[in-house]
Amino acid sequence: MAIFTKPSAPRFSVEVYQNEFLPQGGREVHAVVTVTSTGGATATRATALQGSAAVVIMVDCSGSMEYPPDKMRGAREATAAAVDTLRDGTAFAVVAGTHEAKEVYPGQGRLAIADPVTRAQAKEALRGLSSGGGTAIGTWLRLADGLLRQSSATIRHGILLTDGRNEHEEPAVLRATLDACAGRFTCDARGVGTDWEVKEVTGIANALLGSADIVADPAHLAEDFTRMMENVMGKEVADVALRLWTPVGVEIQYVKQVAPTVQDLTDRRTEAGPRAGDYPTGSWGDESRDYHVCVRVPTAELGREMLAARASLVLPGAAGEPAAVLAQGLVRAVWTDDLAASTAINPQVAHYTGQAELAQAIQQGLEARKLGDVGGATAKLGRAVQLASASGNADTARLLAKVVDVVDAVAGTVRLKAKVADADEMTLETRSTQTVRVKKA
Repeated sequence: MAIFTKPSAPRFSVEVYQNEFLPQGGREVHAVVTVTSTGGATATRATALQGSAAVVIMVDCSGSMEYPPDKMRGAREATAAAVDTLRDGTAFAVVAGTHEAKEVYPGQGRLAIADPVTRAQAKEALRGLSSGGGTAIGTWLRLADGLLRQSSATIRHGILLTDGRNEHEEPAVLRATLDACAGRFTCDARGVGTDWEVKEVTGIANALLGSADIVADPAHLAEDFTRMMENVMGKEVADVALRLWTPVGVEIQYVKQVAPTVQDLTDRRTEAGPRAGDYPTGSWGDESRDYHVCVRVPTAELGREMLAARASLVLPGAAGEPAAVLAQGLVRAVWTDDLAASTAINPQVAHYTGQAELAQAIQQGLEARKLGDVGGATAKLGRAVQLASASGNADTARLLAKVVDVVDAVAGTVRLKAKVADADEMTLETRSTQTVRVKKA
């Protein structure tokens, strides 16, 4: 394990967990890369971090937000709570989203700077939020992007709340907007109530490297918004990339974030020099994340050892300057005729392989249930129950128990419930990618 530090910055470290031994003819190497950032978010937050963040809050104000009225009321209260959580010096704005996007505060294409006066002004402006119109989320994101691009802050973030489907915009428009915004700012997305589309909300969060969740009861919005903004205020380093360098002949099969959530980064690679590629990880505070890397190496004779990949955490440099390496670790391959060594599965790799399968089983099971495929839904959700039980993912197990009757968790024997609340099904789907960390010996 190698560790590098930068003055006045968090300390990053990389640990690689793998079984490096391959049998004769073996070519596939798996490794879990654990990245940890510590130390930066605790010392001089009030002074050193002033002006380091810019945030735009996008509030759904479409007509459906008035039914029931507590949704609009909850959105106002939640946005006010988020504004109260802003650190002094943070640039911010509030946007009202319908079939178009309008600036609520401060207006005139500007960002305000958080202090007691601007917080009070923003909360007063929120009193004027009212519902009416349709939903075109891409327009909200484009306005947020324009506002954030004028800021020199290192952390650029959006918070987006919606209660409905993106019905007043072509799907291709939203996809193009997300492609354009990716890498420019991160965004947390929330669905309130049960009339929104899970895949839309999670798609926004995945594209913009943020979190997605459901807030079924509007009364809990303020608590959720406060927690989200506290998390944003704890971020200190933006645009960090996981860089993989591989020797000649080695092919990257996939790169996935596997904790705290499952997110496939394989197709998001950008070239970073000969045989090197960067995979975006977004912004970091004091936290730890795990990535599952799979590479395919050339065949070699028994006893041969090679470097299969070098995993580095990097920050992009200014124009013409090289990227700064924050930490790095090595993935190895060793060919052996020791059957016990070559067939052993590293516990971290086994655990996260199961967590990725768990997320997929839930999503496929719920889709089969919606299509009326009772047998398929029972099989997939039964497998999900089995995986959740084996891995100790108690939160997911509790959510599954609201959709199926569990007969035998260890065997994965379940029966579909005849009636399931929309909120319970949507919560399970939205949180299906949330994982538990592997228990280390």
